[in-house]
This record gives sequence, C-alpha cells and structure tokens, in this order.
Amino acid sequence: MTAVGGEKVRLYTDGACSGNPGPGGWGAILVDDSTGARRTISGGAPATTNNRMELTAVIEGLRLLRRPSDVDVYTDSVYVAKGITEWIHDWVRRGWKTAAKKPVLNEDLWRALLDLVERQQRIDFHWVRGHAGHPENEECDRLAVRACEEIRGKGRKARHVDDP
Repeated sequence: MTAVGGEKVRLYTDGACSGNPGPGGWGAILVDDSTGARRTISGGAPATTNNRMELTAVIEGLRLLRRPSDVDVYTDSVYVAKGITEWIHDWVRRGWKTAAKKPVLNEDLWRALLDLVERQQRIDFHWVRGHAGHPENEECDRLAVRACEEIRGKGRKARHVDDP
C-alpha cells in the first residue's frame, strides 16, 4: 500500500511470545480508509520478549507507509500506547533513562518508533482490550501466534507480507 500524504490509515498491531523471553511473533494490518486497500504483515524472532514484539508490530506497520499520513494505531499493549504517548518524552529528556535513572528497555525500538511517528502528518494511538472480540486485534493476534509458532519450529526469523 502506498499511502499518499493526507490519506487516513488505520494500523492494527499485536505481538506474542512463547515464554518471555522466548520465540516471538508479531502481526499488523494496515487499512487505507480512502481506498479500502488492506495489507497484512507478520514476522518474528527466535529469542525475544513480548514487549519487543508489540513494538516491532507497530514499527513494521508504519514502515509500509511511503508518505506521511494521518494514522490511527490500535494496540492492545499498554506498554506501547503509554510508552509512545506519555513516557517517551521524559525518556528523551533524561537521555534515555527512566525516572529511576536506569537505561530504558528496548531503547533501539523506541528510537525507531519515535522516528516513524515524527514522519507522519498526524498519529494517534488507541488502546484496545486484547482477546475481547475486536476483529482486527484478533486477526493480528492470529498472525503473531502463527509467526511465533513458525519461529519455534524453524528456529529462525520469519516475515510475511501480503502483496495485493
């Protein structure tokens, strides 16, 4: 999907891990509201955490955008939703340290996400309750779990993109 500046898109994301840490997977669905076009993407890693997979889902979904857009991101991760809307500003101000003066976990992914967020015309993050029947969240969960299972079975990275 090539989003054109000014278009409105919705991004649904989820991450999963078998053990924490352990093999993990992530899934994302990107919907272009102006055309109805829809893309799914998923992948995973053999040794990761649930929070890393949640962040990766958002990052990889935003990387599908080719131009700045108006984006609504839907995640069941409080860590992602609050991290990017509330906590990150203090982390940056403190040189990527927490209030306890410890290094921010997953700094590499937070930096990548912040860069992608700053490229958008507008971006809003919405928390949705996981496993509560939200259709796109449930589909993202299935994508993430499938990727996690593939990783566990093969012991290597996986990535899937549907190219319409």
